[in-house]
Amino acid sequence: MKTLYIVRHAKSSWDFPEVSDHDRPLLEKGKKRTRKIIDFLQKKKVKPDLIISSSALRARETAGYLAVGLGLEKEAILIEPSLYSADGEHIFDQFIDISDKNNEVIIVGHNPALTNFVNLFLVPSIDWLPTSGVVGLDFKTDRWDMIKNADFEVKFVIFPKLLDGLE
Repeated sequence: MKTLYIVRHAKSSWDFPEVSDHDRPLLEKGKKRTRKIIDFLQKKKVKPDLIISSSALRARETAGYLAVGLGLEKEAILIEPSLYSADGEHIFDQFIDISDKNNEVIIVGHNPALTNFVNLFLVPSIDWLPTSGVVGLDFKTDRWDMIKNADFEVKFVIFPKLLDGLE
């Protein structure tokens, strides 16, 4: 069994027009929402072996918060520049070279790619994966390079706004 958590980066700031899109930092509101998601993931006993993150600052920062919150060393974060501009189908490319010793992986990236990717598995589909949103998937395979064709089960779909109603 391989478990994948697809996480859209936390809410970022548009307050600095001189900063490129790639280098936009997180907003405090984004950090707060990510802490709620981390609490949820801790309760679900999520224990990732690896985090694959887009090279964009907001994704790297989100990956760092997830790593610390879920007890993973920051060295277990793999920065993958192609995730910054990947489309949904190309997300599968991220799993070709992952060691099969890793059983739980988090991928941190951007829309529209992540929404398109998760909608390959969700029925009904979602309109948009919001910032800090997470989709958890279990794949019935022992090989990452086989998840595209493996049977799967949706573990959960959770957004920060959904957690607001649980408090």
